Amino acid sequence: MHNKLPIQQHKQPLTIAVSLRRMVLLNRYYKITKFYSFLRNTALKGGIGILAFVLVLVGLEYFVLDFNTLLNHFVETYSPKVIYSFFFVSETVLGLVPPEVFIAWASKSAAPWLFLFLLATMSYLGGIASYFIGNRLFMVPYLRNYIQNKVAHHIDNLKKWGGLFVVMGAVSPIPHSMVSMASGLIKYNFKQYLLWSLFRYARFLIYGVVIFQIF
Repeated sequence: MHNKLPIQQHKQPLTIAVSLRRMVLLNRYYKITKFYSFLRNTALKGGIGILAFVLVLVGLEYFVLDFNTLLNHFVETYSPKVIYSFFFVSETVLGLVPPEVFIAWASKSAAPWLFLFLLATMSYLGGIASYFIGNRLFMVPYLRNYIQNKVAHHIDNLKKWGGLFVVMGAVSPIPHSMVSMASGLIKYNFKQYLLWSLFRYARFLIYGVVIFQIF
């Protein structure tokens, strides 16, 4: 029993050394593949996008439209089921309408945070639907080639960075549905996709905090 203790003590430093070496190699890989510059540029575009969206809304609110009245009209005219259904389709088919519009709508509901959570869930489920669309398109050569050309850049990044790029698609201006479809096309691990896509909720929370303050 006394002879086993030194072996265990030697294993721990060895494990730490291996982990550190893996981190160094991974960091080097991300530098070579320009992940950090891509992350910085995407974050910058995301920040500018949020600021521009807020400024446009405020500008239109003061000089063109009464958005509060318009949003209240949507809340009174259309049932949540209709809005959620349309949003689900939008999030499935390459993000037809920016999610921020629906978040602004949620701010006027009777339970804004609940509606925001449901919107995030619809977006998450829409991404899953996009994943399976991409996965099934793989079986149709013509459609597969057409969609692959459309999302070729996303496929390349997905192959290079895997789950990190799925996270980028979930939280950044990169269309989540396109990243999801690309994941299906290359048959990216579905369980890993589901895990990383949960960051979609983080995006809705951040945008909700900002937009709810305006409306």
